[in-house]
Amino acid sequence: MTDRNSEPLDLHDDALRARAVAAARGDAPFDVLIVGGQIVDMVTDEIRLADIGIVGKMIASVHEPATRSDTRTLISARGKFMSPGLIDTHMHVESSMTTPATYAATVVPRGVTTTVWDPHEFGNVLGLDGVRWATDAVRDLPLRVLTLAPSCVPAAPGYEVSGADFDGDAMAEMLSWPDIHGVAEVMNMRGVIDRDPRMSSIVQAGLTSQKLVCGHARGLENSDLAAFVAAGIGSDHELVSNDDLMAKLRAGLTIEMRGSHDHLLPGFVQTLNELGFLPQTVTLCTDDVFPDDLANAGGLDDVVRRLVRYGMKPQWALRAATLNAAMRLGRNDLGLIAAGRRADIVIFDDLDGFAADTVLANGKMVAKSGALQTQPTALDPAPLTDTMKIAPLTVDDFRISATGDKVRIATIDRPRFTRWGEVEADVQNGFVIPPAGTTLIAVAHRHGKVDGTPRVGLLENWGTWRGAVCTTVSHDSHNLTVFGGNPKDMAVAANAVIKAGGGMAVASNGKLDAILPLPLCGLVSDAPMDQVAEQFAHIRAATDAIVDWNPPYLVFKALFGATLACNAGPHQTDRGIGDVQTGQLLETPVLGSQ
Repeated sequence: MTDRNSEPLDLHDDALRARAVAAARGDAPFDVLIVGGQIVDMVTDEIRLADIGIVGKMIASVHEPATRSDTRTLISARGKFMSPGLIDTHMHVESSMTTPATYAATVVPRGVTTTVWDPHEFGNVLGLDGVRWATDAVRDLPLRVLTLAPSCVPAAPGYEVSGADFDGDAMAEMLSWPDIHGVAEVMNMRGVIDRDPRMSSIVQAGLTSQKLVCGHARGLENSDLAAFVAAGIGSDHELVSNDDLMAKLRAGLTIEMRGSHDHLLPGFVQTLNELGFLPQTVTLCTDDVFPDDLANAGGLDDVVRRLVRYGMKPQWALRAATLNAAMRLGRNDLGLIAAGRRADIVIFDDLDGFAADTVLANGKMVAKSGALQTQPTALDPAPLTDTMKIAPLTVDDFRISATGDKVRIATIDRPRFTRWGEVEADVQNGFVIPPAGTTLIAVAHRHGKVDGTPRVGLLENWGTWRGAVCTTVSHDSHNLTVFGGNPKDMAVAANAVIKAGGGMAVASNGKLDAILPLPLCGLVSDAPMDQVAEQFAHIRAATDAIVDWNPPYLVFKALFGATLACNAGPHQTDRGIGDVQTGQLLETPVLGSQ
């Protein structure tokens, strides 16, 4: 079993150092010698010819080409480029809808050797047991996974109910585990800024542990941003504009520039190019990558590729994904190809496509020509099953009850950057008739903590729906969430997901169009990546057939964050419509009769 908890101190082993020094002097052969390639130097910005000698887990020498040949294993990198292994500074394995072992098998052959995982999806469903399963699941993988302790379970206490509730004591317990490396994205921004005792104790536990304290600073600016950073938060990935990027750089935050919001990346590249240099506080992350995107385009390698395509120097993109990331993590053993550093090395075919030919981790070849050398062993997923604590639902469960003939209804206007709206609606047989231009949204608690009756609301500016979509992948409480144009299709989709033990389903004309079973926490499948990717692609295509998107905000991806109540503005939850800014929680959207 791989002992990641011994890192980085394992490189300080005296016998290893002695062997490395002897090999560097030429008094002993290398274990591995990589010849003929060009190093992308993360310190000097050079691209230069050099050979690399490795002893055990350590780089022993970076020297002039063709000056050494004494080695047990020779690897040719002729005509290729060599970079440190890529480091993803913020991600959620669960978003791939596959197990950690399957995720590792997908990204390592592409050059990713380290990830920072926030398993708050598992935490929101199974509590501490879910987080412990996550730490156990990554111990024997070819991918280095630095697991963080979920900080906001639930993300908006009082406005939603998840499957667990993590307070300061729970955070302190997780941080005491040696395989927990810090506090994951602190999402309850208002709680931090207002010095809510619960959030203050969670952040303080992180500061006391001297481990990472990571942030989620969506929409924060001026005094709110200053207060958030002053509380002890060190990073942010929730950038919304070029000005937001600069403000957060100036605030001293480490930027985890994410690939999941592609429409923002060209502007970020332009802003950094105009700055004239790459700040050492800019790192890269994937955040959330859907299975079809991961299988077809890749993970962090795809982010690097897109940044270069949008005009960033390859050296800068790689530095953000390697050295800058290593500095943020306090891992002086990572992020450089230099003597004394850990031998995590990627050999790329070129600096445009970044196709990984060979990947080494801890001095061993772990992938070649797009495939792992040895398939990882997956941890038994049985503890993640049987999480749908909800009975089948009826058509009437997806209607809004009301009295009288006409009512005023509070609505949630527009995706992503939500705001309150209001419409008038007719009432028939005790139920609201959704006005033209509105979309039904229902969230039902599915963890067995409170009643599972769906709370139903109305969305505006979400397009015209000709069916329904149900998902238990619904950030971050992961309650059963249904979008639709009519209650009948919503019931069909919801009951299909309930029967499957969680997942996603699309229905139209009273029948099921597509389903993706996710029986592990309602989030993940233990099926192979290609199968999950294919099923998810069917869900995406079936959804596209029943709703017309209007990018960049009204997009398929918006379905998964529509209930994220910690963000500014109103959001539908299993308790009603909540707004953390105003403190409102409406159990019903009906404001009154006309």
